[in-house]
Amino acid sequence: MVVEDVRRRLLRAWRGEVEAGYVYQALARRERDRRRAEILARIAEAEASHRSRIEARMAALGIPVPEPGSVRISPWLRLQARVAPIDRLLRAREAAEDDEVAGVYGSPTGDQDTDRLLRSIRHEERAHSRALGEMVEPAPEPGPRERLDRILRREKHGAGGGWVSDAIYGANDGLAAVFGIVAGVSGATAGSRFVLTAGLAGAVASAVSMGVGAWLAARSEAEMAQAYLAQERQELEQHPAEEKEELSLFYQLKGLSQEEADELVERLARHPEVMAQTLVTEEFGVGEAGRSPWSAALAGFLSTAVGAIVPVIPFFFLEGDVAVIWAGGISLAAHFVVGVLKSLVTLRSWWSSGLEMTGAGVLVGGVTYGLGVAFRFA
Repeated sequence: MVVEDVRRRLLRAWRGEVEAGYVYQALARRERDRRRAEILARIAEAEASHRSRIEARMAALGIPVPEPGSVRISPWLRLQARVAPIDRLLRAREAAEDDEVAGVYGSPTGDQDTDRLLRSIRHEERAHSRALGEMVEPAPEPGPRERLDRILRREKHGAGGGWVSDAIYGANDGLAAVFGIVAGVSGATAGSRFVLTAGLAGAVASAVSMGVGAWLAARSEAEMAQAYLAQERQELEQHPAEEKEELSLFYQLKGLSQEEADELVERLARHPEVMAQTLVTEEFGVGEAGRSPWSAALAGFLSTAVGAIVPVIPFFFLEGDVAVIWAGGISLAAHFVVGVLKSLVTLRSWWSSGLEMTGAGVLVGGVTYGLGVAFRFA
């Protein structure tokens, strides 16, 4: 029985190391910050080392070692590792590391050598969890961080906003709005041809509204960037020493020594326009070239139009109750798909997110259809 428990525990740990190594390697390839990418690559190497040590113990016990390719990494996890926000994935991996420490490495197996190995790996997994936590939410640093926060509070800058460009959310907005229109008019007219007219009008209105909103938001973002640049130019003229210290502190927090940071800032100070733009970039994360308002408008328009046209499609070909049933069916299916796609970003369970969106569609469609029926017989 002890041997069987050891085998199960070692295999579970081995599979966990294979999966974790895959995720960290994928994140290291995506990470643009070189320092963070190096940390992730080192964690991936550590997971590979853990796997090798577990394999050695399995071989010593005569337990067959599977091929790494036999570990089924779900297509959903593979997709999340490629497209989901890196910091959210790191939070998920931090939680997974904590669970692994408690569930896989926390309790004894009854085999002393195996327990010694698992204890050793447990300490390293805890270190991984702490490292991931610090990457997502860096611990306060004495000295430069405190002085930098003090300067930023004194200047009382406001953080700029942005426009929601994610096609998933655009499709969701169009789908929900037009499904409500189609359901309501269907209830009021028993699925007549008027539904097609109302649905198309709603789809066009939603898509144009989203496109215009995205254009205005991107335009405002560009204007705010110009305002930040003008403010930094003014502050460089009025408080050059403080602005130099501020930029030096940013560079110190990136890993430079105070001497190196001060030297770099002095070189930048010879070119005031470049230094002003650098301050804007470091403080607000706003580059010199922002997102094009026209590309933002096009993305918002197209994504919303795609979602908005779905509930209308059956009414191109059908009328009456049959059209209403088809519209409800494909619209709810589309709600589920959008919910599943949203889980790529939110990292929630795909079925939970899909069912939640479907439930929202049922609520919207049910309420508006009921109101339409009430008006029909009022």
